[in-house]
Amino acid sequence: MGHGASRLRRVVHEVAKFGAVGGAGVLVNLLVFNLVRHTTDLQVVRASVIATVVAIVFNYVGFRYFTYRDRDKSRRTREMTLFLLFSAAGLVIENGVLYAATYGFGWNTPLQNNVFKFLGIGIATLFRFWSYRSWVFRALPAPGPAPAAPTGSTGQEKTKQQVP
Repeated sequence: MGHGASRLRRVVHEVAKFGAVGGAGVLVNLLVFNLVRHTTDLQVVRASVIATVVAIVFNYVGFRYFTYRDRDKSRRTREMTLFLLFSAAGLVIENGVLYAATYGFGWNTPLQNNVFKFLGIGIATLFRFWSYRSWVFRALPAPGPAPAAPTGSTGQEKTKQQVP
């Protein structure tokens, strides 16, 4: 099997694990959203933001300890900061779609709220996948052969083409 096929297999495996955590996160997000909507008088976007924050916490735990458990853990503060930054951007994308549908177009039935909440999650998920794998959960350098150390060389020898 070639290097390209091996890399493709790793990416497919990563997408599947990301999808498993993300799918569970979507369920958490939608369940909390509907629970808050039916048990409080909060406006739709506020209920959605609460649900998104709960899902972000759920997803971080899943990504760090399942999807990206083999990634670099040496800089946790940086990882957490970037995760929260990109998650906040995803929150704005996700809830911006719901806000536009609800307040821009007046689509405010429970079914419409859920459809646009789900659509916003989908769009934000594409952004999150790219940003998390590119910036937050960085891959460790691939193990490779160590650079050859010069044998007995000080780097100051003269070349063979010396002028007499």
